[in-house]
Amino acid sequence: MFRRMKEDIRCVFDQDPAARSTLEVVLTYSGLHAIWSHRIAHALYKRQLLFMARIVSQVSRFFTGIEIHPGAKIGRRFFIDHGMGIVIGETCEIGNDVTIYQGVTLGGTGKEKGKRHPTLHDNVLVATGAKVLGSISIGEGSKVGAGSVVLKDVPANSTVVGIPGTIVIRDGVKVKGKHDHQDLPDPVSDTCMRLENDIKRLNDRIEKLEVQRKGQNDDDSTI
Repeated sequence: MFRRMKEDIRCVFDQDPAARSTLEVVLTYSGLHAIWSHRIAHALYKRQLLFMARIVSQVSRFFTGIEIHPGAKIGRRFFIDHGMGIVIGETCEIGNDVTIYQGVTLGGTGKEKGKRHPTLHDNVLVATGAKVLGSISIGEGSKVGAGSVVLKDVPANSTVVGIPGTIVIRDGVKVKGKHDHQDLPDPVSDTCMRLENDIKRLNDRIEKLEVQRKGQNDDDSTI
């Protein structure tokens, strides 16, 4: 147990350049507290002490802002950075050396039974605010961009961005026909542009009608 705790602390130093001392990490890193609490809750869960497991989980959620269901399976060197708002569902499976940021949801898509939450393989990174939903798999070494919503399996060594999640890089090669995150369509902007074009077209038509009317009035006055 103490070896695992030391490994968790080393992982924080490896991942976060802001970490300055072991005491600071142990006392102030909520992500670390959430992981340690989850290990206790998960041990109780495996022994069918489900009520006690949920109590430990909810106490941890109250103090850390991170909700991890006791049934979730989490590997080694799991790093949670700025963990507030993270939700990890009951049937989630998380491999080794995985990193997730604040606001991430690893959740389900409904009331289905059985495996209903994502599986994250080794060395996956899930950025701020991303939602990975359903019984899907995020392949080894893949990255999920900030704010993305992923509903389908992601192959290994891929980068996914957007709503819904779209693969933009695979095995280090940019996928043709896809968009980078900053180039994703903005429906509000597109609607405003369409309205501006419609207004311009109507103004042009009104000007033409006024010119025609003025010409008719001039002809009548000449007669």
